This record gives sequence, C-alpha cells and structure tokens, in this order.
Amino acid sequence: MPKIKTNRAAAKRFKRTGSGKFMFSKSHASHILTKKSRKRKRSLRKKQTICSSDMRQVRLMLPNG
Repeated sequence: MPKIKTNRAAAKRFKRTGSGKFMFSKSHASHILTKKSRKRKRSLRKKQTICSSDMRQVRLMLPNG
C-alpha cells in the first residue's frame, strides 16, 4: 500500500496548533507597505486560524500533521 503524501504547498502555508487548529499568515504583508496604514500592517503581522468550513480540505492536504 503506498504512503499518503503531504501536499507540500499546504505544508509551507499552514501550521497545526496544539489544539488541532491550523494557523496561517495573512497575505499582502511583504512589499508596497508605504501606502498601507499602521493599523493594517499591524493586523497583517498576526497569525490567523482557518475557518471551520476550510478545515476538511486542509486536513486532507496535511494527513501527517
């Protein structure tokens, strides 16, 4: 029986927390920062948890954690 492969693109974007949720970084935080407000840039630094409707897809892409 073949091994289940991890989706490498998803593995680079999502990290599992201790409680089993998945965290990800927001986009638009890397360049062209001069036109973005301080508040917006500050919120882009924070990690987000994925919503429950996307949890199934991420779990299938990351079977081994």
